Amino acid sequence: MTCITSESSRRSFLQRLGFLGAAPAVLSFLSRNSAAAESTTQKDDISPAAAPDKKIWSNEYWAQRGKLKLNLFRKRLNAPRSREGVAPVLFLVHGSSISSRSSFDLSVPGYGEYSLMNKFAEYGFDVWTMDFAGYGKSSAGDGNSNIADGVEDLKAAVEVVARETGQQRYHFFGESSGALRAGAFAMDQPQRINRLVLTALTYTGEGSPTLADRAKQLEFYRTHNRRPRDSAMIHSIFTRDKSGTSDPAVGDALADAELRYGDSVPTGTYLDMTANLPVIEPQKIHAPVLVARGEYDGIATDEDCLNFYRKLPNSDRQFVILPGMAHSLVLGLNRHQLWHVARAFLEMPPRLDSFKA
Repeated sequence: MTCITSESSRRSFLQRLGFLGAAPAVLSFLSRNSAAAESTTQKDDISPAAAPDKKIWSNEYWAQRGKLKLNLFRKRLNAPRSREGVAPVLFLVHGSSISSRSSFDLSVPGYGEYSLMNKFAEYGFDVWTMDFAGYGKSSAGDGNSNIADGVEDLKAAVEVVARETGQQRYHFFGESSGALRAGAFAMDQPQRINRLVLTALTYTGEGSPTLADRAKQLEFYRTHNRRPRDSAMIHSIFTRDKSGTSDPAVGDALADAELRYGDSVPTGTYLDMTANLPVIEPQKIHAPVLVARGEYDGIATDEDCLNFYRKLPNSDRQFVILPGMAHSLVLGLNRHQLWHVARAFLEMPPRLDSFKA
C-alpha cells in the first residue's frame, strides 16, 4: 500500500484525491516499490497447470448482427453438461489494435502463461470473448467499428452467451478501448452486468500523451474506415510508455498471431478516443467497478481516471495502480498482479445488510 507517514499528510493526500466526505469506497494502490521487496518469480513458475483431472475445454460460436457475422470463443474447465456445475461467466472485451484471441488467449512458449482465458478458466470462470466487426475472424461490414458499434456487437454476442449458458448476467472485463466498449455496454444494458473490470481506461483524455500523439492523424481517422497496422505498430504497444514492462518475446508472439488477420484494423475507436471523449458517463454505470491501470500508462493520467472513479455511483468500487506496468496489463511482465486483483474483485463476497444470530 502507498505509505502515508502522518495523519496530516494522509488527510492532504485524500483531499487531493477528493475522497474526504465521499461515500465509502475501496481505493487500492499497489506500491510502486513493492516488487523490489518480493522475491523474483521465474517465468515458467507464474502459471501453474490445471489439475490433472481438470481439462480446459474450448469452443467457437457465431453471433449475427444484421449482415455481420461475429466470432465468439469460449474456454472453461471441462465441457458444459446440461447446466450442471454452472460457472460464473466472464466476458473479455478487446481493444483497438488487436483481436480477441491474440489479446486474451496468446501463447508464448517458454515464457509462462499469457492466456487470460486459461487463467480464469482455471479459477472456475466460464470465459468468453469476441472479435468486434472488422477484427480477427469477424466480418467487417461498411462501418469503422466505433464504440457505439461495439455496444451493438456485444448485444448480439450476449444472446449467444445466454442461449449457451442459461445465464442472463455476466462479469465484463475490458482493456483500453475495450474498457470504453464495456463501459458503454454497461450503461446501455445494466441488466446484463454483474461486475465490471476496466483496465487501461481513459475518460476525458485530458493530459494523455498517447492520445495527443494519436490526434495528429485525426483527419485520416475521419476519412478512412481502416488504418494500417504492422509488426512495428504492434511492438510499439509495449515500448511507447516504458520499455521493460513487457517481455520482447510477447511482441513477437503477438505480431505473429495477429498479422494473419491482415495489415489493417478499423479506425472507429481511435476516432472516438481522439475526437469524441468522453464516450461513457460513470454516473450511469451502476454495477460494481474495478478500475486498474499501469503506473506508466500514457493513455490517461491518474487524475483523469480518478475523476471517472469518483463519479461512479456504486460504493462497491476499487481503483488500483499496478507497479511496473504500462498500457497492456494483460500481456505485461507483472500480469500476475492483474490476475490477483481482478480475481479478488470478481469473487468479492456479497454484502451483508443485517445482523443474524
